Amino acid sequence: MSVPVHPVLDATDPQTWGPAIDEAVNAISRGGLVVLPTDTVYGIAADAFDEAAVAALLAAKGRGRQMPPPVLVGEVATLDGLATDVPDDARKLVEAFWPGGFTIILQAQPSLQWDLGDTGGTVALRMPDHPAALALLKRTGPLAVSSANKSGSPAAQDAADAERQLGGSVAVYLDGGEAPGGVASTIVDATGPTLRVVREGAVTLAALRAVADVEGPQVLPEDDPSEPPAGAAEDDE
Repeated sequence: MSVPVHPVLDATDPQTWGPAIDEAVNAISRGGLVVLPTDTVYGIAADAFDEAAVAALLAAKGRGRQMPPPVLVGEVATLDGLATDVPDDARKLVEAFWPGGFTIILQAQPSLQWDLGDTGGTVALRMPDHPAALALLKRTGPLAVSSANKSGSPAAQDAADAERQLGGSVAVYLDGGEAPGGVASTIVDATGPTLRVVREGAVTLAALRAVADVEGPQVLPEDDPSEPPAGAAEDDE
């Protein structure tokens, strides 16, 4: 019997998903792409420190370097290893909404050996609130992850939808059932003088403002170069 080019593996039960997580870890270590469930929508993942793998992720989605992917982390402590000059209010938001549907754009540590695309020295970070995603991240470390769909198409809500869109460009699909959230994460830019919402999503502006001083999203002309590149795309995870 031939082995599927892109196996879809059951990752719904922590008691039995060990072999599926193993396969996903092996795929990531080889520079392959993995589709995984998160608490918002399904994501397509690559080793954040593998330049070729990140380029393959962008190619699979039909994106260019001007739309770099966010990075998912498995624990809050990773924040200071990947970002620098973290404002106090940004830390308050992370403490309040991680794990969860909240992405924060920060200045990336300049010493990091990675290439996520044209980030302008920033990185968009999120810790997902999904057991399968966290199990994978615990094994792999930080992953570059964008929504599991072709650019311009709706974000996948389950593994089957992701497979229809991305096909053989992905080495392993982890099937965790339907995404529980279905709404992409809220993105806050913390690289300027004030914190500002780039995209409203799973966490409301009111909830953010209950924790820290955050400006609402600006209405900017299309393709305004002042818009932060990391995580600014409509369909990002």
